[in-house]
Amino acid sequence: MNLTDVKLSAKGVTHIYTGKRNVKALDNVTIDIYENEFVTMIGPSGCGKSTFLQIVAGFIRPTEGRILCDGKEVLGPGPDRGFVFQEDAVFPWMSVRDNVEFGLLAKKVPPEERKKISDRYIRLVGLEGFEDSLPKELSGGMLKRVDLARSYAIDPAVLLMDEPFGPLDAQTRFNMQEELAQIWYKAKKTVLFVTHDIDEAIYLADRIIILTPRPGTIRAIVKVDLPHPRERIMKLSDKFLELRREVWKLMGLS
Repeated sequence: MNLTDVKLSAKGVTHIYTGKRNVKALDNVTIDIYENEFVTMIGPSGCGKSTFLQIVAGFIRPTEGRILCDGKEVLGPGPDRGFVFQEDAVFPWMSVRDNVEFGLLAKKVPPEERKKISDRYIRLVGLEGFEDSLPKELSGGMLKRVDLARSYAIDPAVLLMDEPFGPLDAQTRFNMQEELAQIWYKAKKTVLFVTHDIDEAIYLADRIIILTPRPGTIRAIVKVDLPHPRERIMKLSDKFLELRREVWKLMGLS
């Protein structure tokens, strides 16, 4: 991680949902995220985590402030920001390979190059042998791997992930955390990952952003001083447990 290369910046981001009752979701969020850094964002329900992610993605515009990606202001969605949703976003009528190549096709990448890229990321997420399978033939964890491969394949500057493992059962979620940590280590990417799970936030991150209750503002930023590549045994280490206690305290849970 090169702390001189800022990949993503939020500058005074405030957002108010207007209606019969105006609701301030975010208040003056300012943060720099660096090249190839894995940042998790955590906070209580309703604190604006997903709102912030949608603003970074360009799906909604902030009421105040701005987002910069590679120094350019975000004014809408773009190929420089990949997004992995909580819900499965694969196309059910397409094979694994066709799903992974979808963004490349939209970018008019030649067929031979598309296959080369899709081969790389299908192999990286451990789906060799399932290239021609349809989503209905895959488990929930495998579908998430397709999502990851498709997002990595278009080579976005920043990968945004909104509780992608939330719907999975506990064991599959645990396995996917480990797999994502390994994938990130092998193919570095700037990642902003929203979660409710404290252990998940610690296990994956270089830094954790902790938001206050609504309106969400940054309460604290915790550096995760654990070595890469991450292994599941780390969750039993004294350092991991110390970090868990620190995050719990900062979130007002102890």
